[in-house]
Amino acid sequence: MNEPQPDPSEESFRPAQADEEAIEPVRLIEDSGAVMRMGRLMLAAGTASYRVSQAMHAVARSLGIDSHSAQVSLTDISATSRRGRIFRTEVVTNNVFAVNTDRIVALDHMRRTMPQETTPADVHRRLDEIEARGARYPAWANAAFAGAACGGFAILNHARILEILAVFLAAGLGQYTRHTLMTRRFNIFGVTMLAAAVAAGTYMAVMAILNVTGIQAEVHAAGYISAVLFLLPGFALITGALDMAKMDITAGISRIAFGTMITLGATVSVWAVSLLGALQISARATTELPVGAQVAMWAGGTAIGVLGFALMFNSPWSLALFAAGIGTVANTGRLYAVDQGVVIQSATVVACVVVGVLAALVSRGGRFPNITLSVPAVLVMVPGVTAHGAVVSLNRGDYNAAVAGVLQVILVVLSIMVGLVVAKLITDREWAFEGGHDSWHRTASGK
Repeated sequence: MNEPQPDPSEESFRPAQADEEAIEPVRLIEDSGAVMRMGRLMLAAGTASYRVSQAMHAVARSLGIDSHSAQVSLTDISATSRRGRIFRTEVVTNNVFAVNTDRIVALDHMRRTMPQETTPADVHRRLDEIEARGARYPAWANAAFAGAACGGFAILNHARILEILAVFLAAGLGQYTRHTLMTRRFNIFGVTMLAAAVAAGTYMAVMAILNVTGIQAEVHAAGYISAVLFLLPGFALITGALDMAKMDITAGISRIAFGTMITLGATVSVWAVSLLGALQISARATTELPVGAQVAMWAGGTAIGVLGFALMFNSPWSLALFAAGIGTVANTGRLYAVDQGVVIQSATVVACVVVGVLAALVSRGGRFPNITLSVPAVLVMVPGVTAHGAVVSLNRGDYNAAVAGVLQVILVVLSIMVGLVVAKLITDREWAFEGGHDSWHRTASGK
Protein backbone atom coordinates (compact mmCIF):
# COMPACT_ATOMS: atom_id res chain seq x y z
CA MET A 1 0.00 0.00 0.00
CA ASN A 2 1.09 3.54 -0.70
CA GLU A 3 1.70 5.49 2.42
CA PRO A 4 0.05 8.95 2.55
CA GLN A 5 2.42 11.80 1.80
CA PRO A 6 2.98 14.24 4.64
CA ASP A 7 1.33 17.63 4.37
CA PRO A 8 3.99 20.39 4.18
CA SER A 9 1.86 22.46 6.54
CA GLU A 10 2.03 19.82 9.28
CA GLU A 11 3.92 20.51 12.47
CA SER A 12 6.59 17.91 11.59
CA PHE A 13 7.94 20.15 8.87
CA ARG A 14 8.33 23.26 10.98
CA PRO A 15 11.62 22.26 12.65
CA ALA A 16 13.17 21.75 9.21
CA GLN A 17 12.02 25.20 8.17
CA ALA A 18 13.37 26.66 11.38
CA ASP A 19 16.74 24.97 10.78
CA GLU A 20 16.78 26.35 7.25
CA GLU A 21 16.15 29.88 8.48
CA ALA A 22 18.86 29.45 11.10
CA ILE A 23 21.53 29.04 8.44
CA GLU A 24 20.27 31.92 6.26
CA PRO A 25 21.74 35.43 6.64
CA VAL A 26 18.36 36.83 7.63
CA ARG A 27 19.64 40.30 8.56
CA LEU A 28 21.47 40.68 5.23
CA ILE A 29 18.35 39.51 3.40
CA GLU A 30 16.29 42.19 5.14
CA ASP A 31 18.90 44.87 4.45
CA SER A 32 19.14 43.88 0.80
CA GLY A 33 15.37 43.98 0.45
CA ALA A 34 15.26 47.56 1.76
CA VAL A 35 18.03 48.63 -0.62
CA MET A 36 16.30 47.02 -3.60
CA ARG A 37 13.00 48.67 -2.79
CA MET A 38 14.67 52.07 -2.77
CA GLY A 39 16.13 51.36 -6.18
CA ARG A 40 12.89 50.05 -7.62
CA LEU A 41 10.91 53.11 -6.56
CA MET A 42 13.50 55.52 -7.96
CA LEU A 43 13.67 53.62 -11.24
CA ALA A 44 9.88 53.57 -11.57
CA ALA A 45 9.76 57.34 -10.97
CA GLY A 46 11.79 57.91 -14.14
CA THR A 47 15.17 59.18 -12.93
CA ALA A 48 18.56 58.33 -14.41
CA SER A 49 20.18 54.97 -13.65
CA TYR A 50 23.24 56.47 -11.95
CA ARG A 51 20.94 58.29 -9.49
CA VAL A 52 19.19 54.99 -8.79
CA SER A 53 22.56 53.44 -7.95
CA GLN A 54 23.52 56.38 -5.74
CA ALA A 55 20.28 56.08 -3.78
CA MET A 56 20.80 52.36 -3.25
CA HIS A 57 24.36 52.94 -2.05
CA ALA A 58 23.18 55.59 0.42
CA VAL A 59 20.74 53.12 1.98
CA ALA A 60 23.37 50.36 1.99
CA ARG A 61 25.82 52.57 3.88
CA SER A 62 23.26 53.44 6.54
CA LEU A 63 22.34 49.77 6.97
CA GLY A 64 25.97 48.83 7.62
CA ILE A 65 26.51 46.82 4.43
CA ASP A 66 30.23 46.47 3.71
CA SER A 67 29.98 46.72 -0.08
CA HIS A 68 27.23 47.09 -2.62
CA SER A 69 27.22 46.97 -6.41
CA ALA A 70 24.29 47.43 -8.77
CA GLN A 71 23.54 47.16 -12.46
CA VAL A 72 20.52 49.26 -13.42
CA SER A 73 18.66 49.26 -16.73
CA LEU A 74 15.26 50.61 -17.66
CA THR A 75 13.44 47.37 -16.85
CA ASP A 76 15.43 45.73 -14.04
CA ILE A 77 18.00 46.07 -11.29
CA SER A 78 20.48 43.41 -10.27
CA ALA A 79 22.52 44.11 -7.14
CA THR A 80 24.86 42.36 -4.72
CA SER A 81 25.22 43.28 -1.05
CA ARG A 82 28.15 41.97 1.03
CA ARG A 83 28.79 41.86 4.74
CA GLY A 84 31.92 40.08 5.83
CA ARG A 85 32.23 36.79 3.96
CA ILE A 86 28.55 36.48 3.02
CA PHE A 87 26.72 38.14 0.17
CA ARG A 88 23.27 38.29 -1.36
CA THR A 89 22.37 38.97 -4.99
CA GLU A 90 18.86 40.05 -5.93
CA VAL A 91 17.07 41.07 -9.10
CA VAL A 92 13.94 43.22 -9.28
CA THR A 93 12.01 44.16 -12.40
CA ASN A 94 10.32 47.40 -13.35
CA ASN A 95 7.21 47.63 -15.51
CA VAL A 96 6.29 51.24 -14.71
CA PHE A 97 7.40 53.75 -17.34
CA ALA A 98 5.68 56.95 -16.19
CA VAL A 99 7.51 60.00 -14.87
CA ASN A 100 6.74 61.28 -11.37
CA THR A 101 9.01 64.18 -10.46
CA ASP A 102 7.33 64.69 -7.09
CA ARG A 103 8.43 61.18 -6.13
CA ILE A 104 11.91 61.76 -7.57
CA VAL A 105 12.22 64.84 -5.35
CA ALA A 106 11.07 62.94 -2.25
CA LEU A 107 13.32 59.94 -2.87
CA ASP A 108 16.31 62.11 -3.67
CA HIS A 109 15.76 64.04 -0.42
CA MET A 110 15.68 60.72 1.41
CA ARG A 111 18.93 59.72 -0.30
CA ARG A 112 20.62 62.92 0.81
CA THR A 113 19.37 62.74 4.40
CA MET A 114 20.00 59.09 5.25
CA PRO A 115 21.27 58.84 8.86
CA GLN A 116 24.63 57.27 9.62
CA GLU A 117 22.88 54.18 10.98
CA THR A 118 19.37 52.90 10.34
CA THR A 119 17.32 49.71 10.16
CA PRO A 120 15.34 48.05 7.36
CA ALA A 121 12.12 48.85 9.22
CA ASP A 122 12.96 52.57 9.25
CA VAL A 123 13.81 52.51 5.54
CA HIS A 124 10.53 50.77 4.69
CA ARG A 125 8.60 53.21 6.86
CA ARG A 126 10.01 56.21 4.99
CA LEU A 127 9.43 54.52 1.64
CA ASP A 128 5.84 53.68 2.67
CA GLU A 129 5.22 57.37 3.34
CA ILE A 130 6.63 58.37 -0.05
CA GLU A 131 4.81 55.64 -1.95
CA ALA A 132 1.51 56.54 -0.26
CA ARG A 133 1.63 60.05 -1.69
CA GLY A 134 -0.77 60.18 -4.58
CA ALA A 135 -0.68 62.41 -7.62
CA ARG A 136 -0.56 66.12 -6.82
CA TYR A 137 -3.16 66.95 -9.45
CA PRO A 138 -6.38 65.25 -10.63
CA ALA A 139 -6.59 63.68 -14.08
CA TRP A 140 -8.40 66.65 -15.62
CA ALA A 141 -5.71 69.05 -14.38
CA ASN A 142 -2.96 66.78 -15.70
CA ALA A 143 -4.71 66.84 -19.10
CA ALA A 144 -4.97 70.63 -18.98
CA PHE A 145 -1.24 70.91 -18.23
CA ALA A 146 -0.49 68.78 -21.29
CA GLY A 147 -2.76 71.00 -23.36
CA ALA A 148 -0.95 74.11 -22.12
CA ALA A 149 2.46 72.57 -22.86
CA CYS A 150 1.44 71.77 -26.43
CA GLY A 151 -0.17 75.20 -26.74
CA GLY A 152 3.21 76.71 -25.91
CA PHE A 153 4.75 74.57 -28.63
CA ALA A 154 2.10 75.83 -31.06
CA ILE A 155 3.01 79.45 -30.27
CA LEU A 156 6.67 78.72 -30.98
CA ASN A 157 5.69 76.97 -34.22
CA HIS A 158 3.84 80.13 -35.41
CA ALA A 159 0.34 78.64 -35.09
CA ARG A 160 -2.70 80.92 -35.32
CA ILE A 161 -4.95 81.62 -32.35
CA LEU A 162 -7.66 79.13 -33.40
CA GLU A 163 -4.99 76.51 -33.99
CA ILE A 164 -3.59 77.09 -30.50
CA LEU A 165 -7.03 76.60 -28.96
CA ALA A 166 -7.53 73.43 -31.01
CA VAL A 167 -4.11 72.19 -29.87
CA PHE A 168 -5.04 72.77 -26.21
CA LEU A 169 -8.23 70.72 -26.58
CA ALA A 170 -6.66 67.95 -28.65
CA ALA A 171 -3.58 67.50 -26.45
CA GLY A 172 -5.73 67.58 -23.31
CA LEU A 173 -7.98 64.78 -24.60
CA GLY A 174 -4.95 62.81 -25.75
CA GLN A 175 -3.24 63.08 -22.36
CA TYR A 176 -6.46 62.21 -20.53
CA THR A 177 -6.68 59.06 -22.68
CA ARG A 178 -3.07 58.18 -21.92
CA HIS A 179 -3.46 58.85 -18.19
CA THR A 180 -6.62 56.73 -17.98
CA LEU A 181 -5.11 53.76 -19.81
CA MET A 182 -1.80 53.93 -17.95
CA THR A 183 -3.55 53.73 -14.59
CA ARG A 184 -5.12 50.50 -15.88
CA ARG A 185 -1.67 49.12 -16.80
CA PHE A 186 -2.42 48.95 -20.53
CA ASN A 187 0.54 48.23 -22.82
CA ILE A 188 2.54 51.46 -23.09
CA PHE A 189 3.18 51.14 -26.81
CA GLY A 190 -0.53 50.70 -27.44
CA VAL A 191 -1.31 53.59 -25.10
CA THR A 192 1.05 55.86 -27.02
CA MET A 193 -0.44 54.98 -30.40
CA LEU A 194 -4.00 55.44 -29.16
CA ALA A 195 -3.29 58.72 -27.36
CA ALA A 196 -1.56 60.07 -30.46
CA ALA A 197 -4.53 59.06 -32.61
CA VAL A 198 -6.99 60.71 -30.20
CA ALA A 199 -5.01 63.97 -30.11
CA ALA A 200 -4.39 64.10 -33.86
CA GLY A 201 -7.95 63.07 -34.68
CA THR A 202 -9.42 65.65 -32.33
CA TYR A 203 -7.31 68.38 -33.87
CA MET A 204 -8.36 67.42 -37.40
CA ALA A 205 -12.02 67.26 -36.33
CA VAL A 206 -11.93 70.69 -34.69
CA MET A 207 -10.34 72.28 -37.74
CA ALA A 208 -12.88 70.58 -40.03
CA ILE A 209 -15.75 71.89 -37.90
CA LEU A 210 -14.32 75.41 -38.11
CA ASN A 211 -14.16 75.17 -41.89
CA VAL A 212 -17.71 73.82 -42.13
CA THR A 213 -19.01 76.73 -40.06
CA GLY A 214 -17.43 79.20 -42.49
CA ILE A 215 -14.29 79.98 -40.51
CA GLN A 216 -11.30 79.45 -42.78
CA ALA A 217 -8.85 77.38 -40.76
CA GLU A 218 -5.83 75.96 -42.56
CA VAL A 219 -4.77 72.53 -41.31
CA HIS A 220 -1.05 73.16 -41.01
CA ALA A 221 1.59 70.94 -39.44
CA ALA A 222 2.49 73.79 -37.07
CA GLY A 223 -0.65 73.12 -35.06
CA TYR A 224 -1.22 69.49 -35.94
CA ILE A 225 2.16 68.26 -34.69
CA SER A 226 2.07 70.52 -31.65
CA ALA A 227 -1.06 68.67 -30.50
CA VAL A 228 0.86 65.41 -29.96
CA LEU A 229 4.14 66.66 -28.53
CA PHE A 230 3.02 65.80 -24.99
CA LEU A 231 4.05 62.25 -25.97
CA LEU A 232 7.73 63.16 -26.30
CA PRO A 233 9.71 60.66 -24.16
CA GLY A 234 12.07 63.38 -22.97
CA PHE A 235 13.06 61.79 -19.67
CA ALA A 236 13.93 58.47 -21.30
CA LEU A 237 16.02 60.00 -24.08
CA ILE A 238 17.87 62.50 -21.93
CA THR A 239 18.56 60.19 -19.00
CA GLY A 240 19.67 57.58 -21.53
CA ALA A 241 22.16 60.03 -23.01
CA LEU A 242 23.47 60.93 -19.56
CA ASP A 243 23.83 57.24 -18.65
CA MET A 244 25.78 56.55 -21.85
CA ALA A 245 28.01 59.56 -21.21
CA LYS A 246 28.66 58.04 -17.80
CA MET A 247 29.66 54.84 -19.67
CA ASP A 248 26.67 52.95 -18.32
CA ILE A 249 26.03 51.57 -21.79
CA THR A 250 23.40 48.97 -20.90
CA ALA A 251 21.19 51.47 -19.12
CA GLY A 252 21.68 54.13 -21.78
CA ILE A 253 20.86 51.86 -24.71
CA SER A 254 17.73 50.50 -23.05
CA ARG A 255 16.41 54.00 -22.33
CA ILE A 256 17.19 55.38 -25.77
CA ALA A 257 15.65 52.29 -27.40
CA PHE A 258 12.51 52.78 -25.31
CA GLY A 259 12.33 56.48 -26.20
CA THR A 260 12.80 55.69 -29.88
CA MET A 261 10.07 53.05 -29.78
CA ILE A 262 7.60 55.44 -28.16
CA THR A 263 8.46 58.15 -30.67
CA LEU A 264 7.92 55.79 -33.60
CA GLY A 265 4.62 54.59 -32.16
CA ALA A 266 3.32 58.13 -31.90
CA THR A 267 4.67 58.99 -35.35
CA VAL A 268 2.82 56.10 -37.00
CA SER A 269 -0.51 57.18 -35.52
CA VAL A 270 0.04 60.84 -36.35
CA TRP A 271 0.97 60.01 -39.94
CA ALA A 272 -2.03 57.68 -40.36
CA VAL A 273 -4.51 60.29 -39.10
CA SER A 274 -2.95 62.96 -41.32
CA LEU A 275 -3.99 60.93 -44.36
CA LEU A 276 -7.63 61.76 -43.54
CA GLY A 277 -7.24 65.37 -44.60
CA ALA A 278 -5.03 67.81 -46.47
CA LEU A 279 -2.14 68.77 -44.23
CA GLN A 280 0.20 71.61 -45.14
CA ILE A 281 3.83 70.93 -44.25
CA SER A 282 5.51 73.75 -46.15
CA ALA A 283 7.21 76.47 -44.13
CA ARG A 284 4.62 78.96 -42.96
CA ALA A 285 5.15 82.60 -43.76
CA THR A 286 5.67 84.52 -40.55
CA THR A 287 4.63 88.07 -39.80
CA GLU A 288 7.51 90.46 -39.27
CA LEU A 289 7.33 91.74 -35.71
CA PRO A 290 9.39 94.30 -33.83
CA VAL A 291 12.28 92.69 -31.97
CA GLY A 292 10.67 93.29 -28.59
CA ALA A 293 7.37 91.70 -29.64
CA GLN A 294 9.15 88.73 -31.22
CA VAL A 295 11.23 88.10 -28.10
CA ALA A 296 8.10 88.40 -25.94
CA MET A 297 6.34 85.80 -28.09
CA TRP A 298 9.27 83.41 -27.83
CA ALA A 299 9.50 83.93 -24.08
CA GLY A 300 5.75 83.52 -23.54
CA GLY A 301 5.47 80.37 -25.65
CA THR A 302 8.50 78.83 -23.96
CA ALA A 303 7.34 79.66 -20.44
CA ILE A 304 3.88 78.17 -21.05
CA GLY A 305 5.35 75.07 -22.69
CA VAL A 306 7.94 74.34 -20.00
CA LEU A 307 5.53 75.05 -17.15
CA GLY A 308 2.94 72.74 -18.70
CA PHE A 309 5.43 69.91 -19.15
CA ALA A 310 6.78 70.23 -15.62
CA LEU A 311 3.29 70.14 -14.08
CA MET A 312 2.27 67.26 -16.36
CA PHE A 313 5.17 65.31 -14.83
CA ASN A 314 3.60 65.85 -11.37
CA SER A 315 6.09 68.50 -10.28
CA PRO A 316 5.45 70.83 -7.33
CA TRP A 317 4.55 74.35 -8.45
CA SER A 318 7.79 75.80 -7.08
CA LEU A 319 9.86 73.36 -9.13
CA ALA A 320 7.73 73.94 -12.24
CA LEU A 321 8.15 77.71 -12.01
CA PHE A 322 11.92 77.41 -11.67
CA ALA A 323 12.02 75.08 -14.69
CA ALA A 324 9.90 77.54 -16.67
CA GLY A 325 12.24 80.39 -15.81
CA ILE A 326 15.32 78.39 -16.81
CA GLY A 327 13.76 77.24 -20.06
CA THR A 328 12.55 80.73 -20.94
CA VAL A 329 16.01 82.26 -20.57
CA ALA A 330 17.77 79.51 -22.52
CA ASN A 331 15.28 78.92 -25.34
CA THR A 332 14.54 82.61 -25.95
CA GLY A 333 18.26 83.23 -26.31
CA ARG A 334 18.53 80.22 -28.63
CA LEU A 335 15.72 81.40 -30.91
CA TYR A 336 17.12 84.93 -31.02
CA ALA A 337 20.54 83.56 -31.96
CA VAL A 338 19.04 81.43 -34.75
CA ASP A 339 17.10 84.46 -35.98
CA GLN A 340 20.41 86.32 -36.18
CA GLY A 341 21.94 83.63 -38.37
CA VAL A 342 23.62 81.32 -35.83
CA VAL A 343 23.53 77.65 -36.85
CA ILE A 344 20.70 75.97 -34.92
CA GLN A 345 22.91 73.13 -33.66
CA SER A 346 25.43 75.52 -32.13
CA ALA A 347 22.69 77.66 -30.60
CA THR A 348 21.05 74.55 -29.15
CA VAL A 349 24.26 73.27 -27.56
CA VAL A 350 24.89 76.62 -25.86
CA ALA A 351 21.26 76.90 -24.74
CA CYS A 352 21.36 73.43 -23.16
CA VAL A 353 24.61 74.22 -21.37
CA VAL A 354 22.84 77.28 -19.96
CA VAL A 355 19.92 75.06 -18.90
CA GLY A 356 22.25 72.62 -17.16
CA VAL A 357 24.22 75.32 -15.36
CA LEU A 358 21.11 77.20 -14.19
CA ALA A 359 19.48 73.95 -13.08
CA ALA A 360 22.60 73.10 -11.07
CA LEU A 361 22.52 76.52 -9.40
CA VAL A 362 18.83 76.22 -8.50
CA SER A 363 19.25 72.66 -7.22
CA ARG A 364 22.26 73.42 -4.99
CA GLY A 365 21.90 72.04 -1.50
CA GLY A 366 19.56 69.29 -2.66
CA ARG A 367 16.51 71.51 -3.11
CA PHE A 368 15.54 69.77 -6.34
CA PRO A 369 17.16 67.00 -8.41
CA ASN A 370 18.85 68.55 -11.42
CA ILE A 371 17.09 66.28 -13.92
CA THR A 372 13.62 67.45 -12.85
CA LEU A 373 14.52 71.01 -13.85
CA SER A 374 16.51 70.39 -17.01
CA VAL A 375 14.28 67.93 -18.89
CA PRO A 376 11.12 70.11 -19.03
CA ALA A 377 13.29 73.11 -19.91
CA VAL A 378 14.75 71.48 -23.04
CA LEU A 379 11.69 69.67 -24.40
CA VAL A 380 10.52 72.83 -26.17
CA MET A 381 13.70 72.70 -28.27
CA VAL A 382 12.74 69.42 -29.98
CA PRO A 383 11.87 70.06 -33.68
CA GLY A 384 8.62 68.09 -33.86
CA VAL A 385 7.24 69.75 -36.98
CA THR A 386 10.46 69.05 -38.87
CA ALA A 387 10.31 65.39 -37.82
CA HIS A 388 6.76 64.96 -39.07
CA GLY A 389 7.59 66.76 -42.31
CA ALA A 390 10.37 64.23 -42.87
CA VAL A 391 7.95 61.31 -42.38
CA VAL A 392 5.43 62.81 -44.80
CA SER A 393 8.15 63.48 -47.39
CA LEU A 394 9.33 59.90 -47.05
CA ASN A 395 5.81 58.60 -47.68
CA ARG A 396 5.51 60.82 -50.77
CA GLY A 397 8.76 59.52 -52.17
CA ASP A 398 10.60 62.81 -51.74
CA TYR A 399 13.69 61.18 -50.30
CA ASN A 400 15.94 64.23 -50.47
CA ALA A 401 13.57 66.24 -48.29
CA ALA A 402 13.04 63.25 -45.97
CA VAL A 403 16.76 62.68 -45.43
CA ALA A 404 17.37 66.40 -44.90
CA GLY A 405 14.58 66.56 -42.32
CA VAL A 406 15.74 63.45 -40.46
CA LEU A 407 19.31 64.70 -40.32
CA GLN A 408 18.20 68.08 -38.98
CA VAL A 409 16.14 66.43 -36.24
CA ILE A 410 18.99 64.10 -35.30
CA LEU A 411 21.49 66.94 -35.14
CA VAL A 412 19.24 69.08 -32.93
CA VAL A 413 18.47 66.18 -30.58
CA LEU A 414 22.17 65.32 -30.36
CA SER A 415 22.90 68.99 -29.67
CA ILE A 416 20.45 68.92 -26.75
CA MET A 417 22.15 65.86 -25.29
CA VAL A 418 25.67 67.21 -25.82
CA GLY A 419 24.76 70.51 -24.16
CA LEU A 420 23.35 68.76 -21.08
CA VAL A 421 26.35 66.43 -20.83
CA VAL A 422 28.77 69.38 -21.02
CA ALA A 423 26.79 71.14 -18.30
CA LYS A 424 27.02 68.01 -16.13
CA LEU A 425 30.78 67.87 -16.61
CA ILE A 426 31.03 71.51 -15.52
CA THR A 427 28.68 71.48 -12.55
CA ASP A 428 28.68 67.98 -11.03
CA ARG A 429 32.06 66.78 -9.78
CA GLU A 430 30.52 63.57 -8.44
CA TRP A 431 29.18 62.79 -11.92
CA ALA A 432 32.18 64.01 -13.91
CA PHE A 433 34.84 61.87 -12.26
CA GLU A 434 34.96 58.11 -12.49
CA GLY A 435 34.47 55.92 -9.48
CA GLY A 436 31.45 55.32 -7.44
CA HIS A 437 28.12 55.33 -9.16
CA ASP A 438 27.82 51.60 -9.83
CA SER A 439 29.52 50.16 -6.74
CA TRP A 440 30.43 51.17 -3.22
CA HIS A 441 32.77 49.65 -0.62
CA ARG A 442 33.17 50.44 3.04
CA THR A 443 36.78 51.16 3.98
CA ALA A 444 38.53 49.62 6.93
CA SER A 445 37.68 52.68 9.01
CA GLY A 446 34.01 52.27 8.11
CA LYS A 447 33.81 55.51 6.13
